[in-house]
Amino acid sequence: MKILVINGPNLNMLGIREPDIYGRTTYADLCGLIENHAAETGVQVELYQSNHEGDLVDKIQQAYEKTDGIVINPGAYTHTSVAILDALKAVAIPAVEVHISEVDKREEFRQISYVRLACFATISGRGVNGYLEAMDLLRERIHES
Repeated sequence: MKILVINGPNLNMLGIREPDIYGRTTYADLCGLIENHAAETGVQVELYQSNHEGDLVDKIQQAYEKTDGIVINPGAYTHTSVAILDALKAVAIPAVEVHISEVDKREEFRQISYVRLACFATISGRGVNGYLEAMDLLRERIHES
């Protein structure tokens, strides 16, 4: 089983950007955590991060027929990107939306998620461990089908 983990803008700044909201775990730490979990659970994982919307759309499209599931934290594009939504809908790969912070308890604009419309689950407010939960949800979903 292959899972693609996609991170959008500013996720590369984890540990630096607003640590009171996102914690002190760095992006490198997050990648290591995900890779270790993948190895422990027998999943092949690919990690991808970009600050550019078109790059994220391209990566989703490239996953077509090559990836079993997608974990996506689109960052700020969560609230603005119909393009990412459409890419997820086009490839029809099972996807889980992840947010490190509890976006539903933050600013009003952060409570809108276009991406959620193409995901079968959302994990929010569980810190970086939310990524591992999302991977486990995908494994369960894919094994059921």
